[in-house]
Amino acid sequence: MLEAFFNSLKIPELRKRIFFTLGALVVYRIGCYIPTPGIDGKALAEFFEKIRQTQGGTLFGIMNMFSGGAMERLTIFALGIMPNISASIILQLLTAVIPYFEKLAKEELGRKKIVQYTRYGTVLLGIIQSLFISLWLENPAHFQGMQIVPHPGWGFRFLTLLTLTTGTVFLMWLGEQISDRGIGNGISLIITIGITSRIPTAVYQLFLLLSPFSPTRRQLQPFVVLVMAGLLIAVTIAVIIITQAQRKIPVQYAKRIIGHRMYGGQSTYLPLRINQAGVIPIIFAQSIILFPATLAGFIPNPRFQALAAQLLRGHWLYTILYTILIIFFSYFYTAVTFNPLEISENMQRFGGFIPGVRPGKNTSDYLDYVMTRVTLAGAIFLAVIAVFPDLIGAWLKVPYLIASFFGGTALLIVVGVILDTMRQIESHLLMRHYEGFMKKGRVRGRR
Repeated sequence: MLEAFFNSLKIPELRKRIFFTLGALVVYRIGCYIPTPGIDGKALAEFFEKIRQTQGGTLFGIMNMFSGGAMERLTIFALGIMPNISASIILQLLTAVIPYFEKLAKEELGRKKIVQYTRYGTVLLGIIQSLFISLWLENPAHFQGMQIVPHPGWGFRFLTLLTLTTGTVFLMWLGEQISDRGIGNGISLIITIGITSRIPTAVYQLFLLLSPFSPTRRQLQPFVVLVMAGLLIAVTIAVIIITQAQRKIPVQYAKRIIGHRMYGGQSTYLPLRINQAGVIPIIFAQSIILFPATLAGFIPNPRFQALAAQLLRGHWLYTILYTILIIFFSYFYTAVTFNPLEISENMQRFGGFIPGVRPGKNTSDYLDYVMTRVTLAGAIFLAVIAVFPDLIGAWLKVPYLIASFFGGTALLIVVGVILDTMRQIESHLLMRHYEGFMKKGRVRGRR
C-alpha cells in the first residue's frame, strides 16, 4: 500500500491533483477558525459545552459535526456544506416524484440544469438558516442569560446572513473545484476532513481519562483501552464489508445483428448494493428525533421538556424510535433512488434479460423482491451501527466525542469517502501500469 502512495507521486497529473486537493482542504480548515463579526466567541463556546453535557446533543451537534467544529465557534464556515447536502437531497426526492425533474435527469443538459437548481437551493437554504441563526443568537433567553451578541439589530443580522451564506457558497465552489481538478468527491472530502478534525480532541480526552494526574483520576484502565481499540478495528472492518457488499444479479444479453456487425451475447451482472441508501437514513432519523430536544431549549414548558428529555441519547425510547426511523428511511430512500421498472425497461431495450425470469413486469417484480430483502439486511446493519456509539458510551463511561468514532454517521462517511478516493487513485495508477493498493482484486468505492 505504501508503494502505491509513493507511485502516485511519480505521476505528474495525479501528483498535481493530490496537491491541489490537499491545498483546498487546508484553505477550508483555515476558514473554520475565522470568526463571524459581532459574536462573543467565549460565551458561545461555553453554551455549546453546556448543551453537550446536559442535553446529550441537539441538531446543533449534527451541524457542528458536519462543519468540523465551525458551528460552535460560529466561524465563516459555520453552516458548513449542510445547505448543499439538503438541497441535493431535496432535488433527488423531487426527481422521483415530479415528472419534469425525472425527465431532466435522463438528459445530459437536464442534469446540468438540476445541478444549477441545486446551487440556487443551496443559496436559498443558506439565507434562511443564517437568518434564523442570527435571530437565535440575539436572544439571551436561549443561552441561559448569556449575551452572545453585544450589539444586536438588523446590522448584525444582515452581516451574519451575508457572511454565513457566502461561506457556504464558497465551500460549495471549493468542493466542485476539488471534484474537477483534484482527486475524490470534493463535497464528501470536505465533510470527512471536518469529522476527522475532531480526532485530536477525542485523543486528548482519552488521555485525560487514562492519566492518573488528571482531574478524572484514571477513569479508564489500559486494558479497557485495548478492548476499545479492538472494537474500533472490528467495527471499521464491518463497515467496509457492508459498504462494498453487493448482491449480483446475472444478466444475459442476446445477440443482435445491426448492419453487418453482431452485437451482444455477453454475460454480465447487475449489482444491487446492500446499503443502497448510504448514510442518508441516519441523517434523516437524527434530524427528526433530535428536533424535540432542540425545541426544548426554546420552549420553557415543563411537560414538553420532560417529553423531549426521553428522546435524548441513552434513553430506551430514543433507541427504539431511532432504530425504527433508520429502517423506515432505508426503505424510503431506496424506493426513491432505485426504480426496478426503469431498470427492467432499459434491459429489455438493449436485449438483456435475467436467466429464468421473463422480461418486462416479471423482471421488475423480481428486482423489487430481491431489493426488498437485501435492503432489510442493510437497514438492520445501519440501525446497529448507529446506536453502537451510545452503547459504547454507556458501557465504558466515555464521552460521546470518543464513542462517536465507533459507528454512526461519522464512521460511515469517513470509510465511504476514503474507499472512493482510494478507488480513484488506483484507477490512475492502473491506467499507467502501476500496481494498485491491492495485489489481488480492486478497491470498490461508493457509487
